[in-house]
Amino acid sequence: MTVKWEKTEPNVGVLEVEVDSERFSEALEWAYRKVVKRVSVPGFRKGKVPRRMFEQRFGVESLYEEAVDYVLPSAYDEAVRESGIVPVDRPEVSVVQIEKGKPFVFKATVTVMPEVELGEYKGLELEDKEFSLEENAVDEEVERIRRTYAEIEVLDEGEVETGDTVNIDFTGTVDGEEFEGGQAENYQLEIGSGLFVKGFEEQLVGMKPDEEREITVTFPEDYHVKGLANKEAVFQVKLHDIKRKVLRELNDEFVQEISEFETVDAFLEDVKKQLEARTEADHKAYLEQQAVEKAVANAKVDIPHVMIHNEIDRQIATFSQQLRMQQIDFDEYLEFTGTTKEELSEQFHAPAEKTVLTGLVLEAIAKAEDLTVSDEDLNQELDKVAQQSNLEVERVRQLMQMRDPGLESMRHDILIRKTVEFLVENSKIA
Repeated sequence: MTVKWEKTEPNVGVLEVEVDSERFSEALEWAYRKVVKRVSVPGFRKGKVPRRMFEQRFGVESLYEEAVDYVLPSAYDEAVRESGIVPVDRPEVSVVQIEKGKPFVFKATVTVMPEVELGEYKGLELEDKEFSLEENAVDEEVERIRRTYAEIEVLDEGEVETGDTVNIDFTGTVDGEEFEGGQAENYQLEIGSGLFVKGFEEQLVGMKPDEEREITVTFPEDYHVKGLANKEAVFQVKLHDIKRKVLRELNDEFVQEISEFETVDAFLEDVKKQLEARTEADHKAYLEQQAVEKAVANAKVDIPHVMIHNEIDRQIATFSQQLRMQQIDFDEYLEFTGTTKEELSEQFHAPAEKTVLTGLVLEAIAKAEDLTVSDEDLNQELDKVAQQSNLEVERVRQLMQMRDPGLESMRHDILIRKTVEFLVENSKIA
């Protein structure tokens, strides 16, 4: 097999491949054995027509399509490896020569990974700032934990307070007309969550069970439903009941129930250590973000549109999965927000482009600096995942190997992290 690669545009080229006649003959034989099973000729049992008679009756050309389907994918993959190109999209293939007894020749127009022209990425000047625990950080974290494990009490009497969860019916109108998504029965809403339009939750404070109240709010100018933006809405609300969190007392018994610690003091010390580790991670992320943004800004690369399009599709798929986890149908979300798929794709364009650009630059830096991922690096990552998921390391490895691209994806993630760390280590921090 002979291969010729020629660039025709910055990120596009033509791969011309010649498959030798012997290999194409094997493909024709495979095609014959497949096609003959569907053929009936008088005097022969179905699927038993000799090849010479088959070709006389139907022509060898009737085998070409199946033969091409058999030989072209493997020939293309081999040609890609031999030429050293990295395709980022499916090729556009055209047959140049196809004839029995002769080499099979085809051309593939291929969009390839763009070349990255790196700018300055070592010796970058990064601005440092202090990251430290706020004075009441531990107290706030402990209160958050207590709220997480709080007991829920249903109030027969009393008034709604911030932090309560209420069960309400509501009907909203704009200009006297009900609007889609503005009605619900037995809706559970936590007061202070900020899920509803500003002013709605605040006006529920003070209501009592079985009370009805009229609430007026104004949708913001940037509201996601275009037809409601900047419009005044009136809601008729009925309160059914109030649920209030009752916090457990912070004592040794409570600590033993929710953690591995025996005493409050030991628990508080661990909370402090975790917050300090989180603060240190925030500091590291602050420096890393600067280093990456500056290295990316200093680089030049012409990104093929298909790479951005594929990343948009990936991000929308992730977004759709997040909606499903909230039991929201993707198409219903689009209908409710008044957004088309094209408009949603446009919203994801900028972040998708940034993601692709950042990945290309970091990969180019890793290559320029000969950064690699050792088996030890991979094993350490597998150990970490095993601890987090409470699984055996070998089980984690098996699960990763079952995925596509699995372990290679993990290796890539490690390489990118090492590259980011390299940038910070080789920067000037002031």
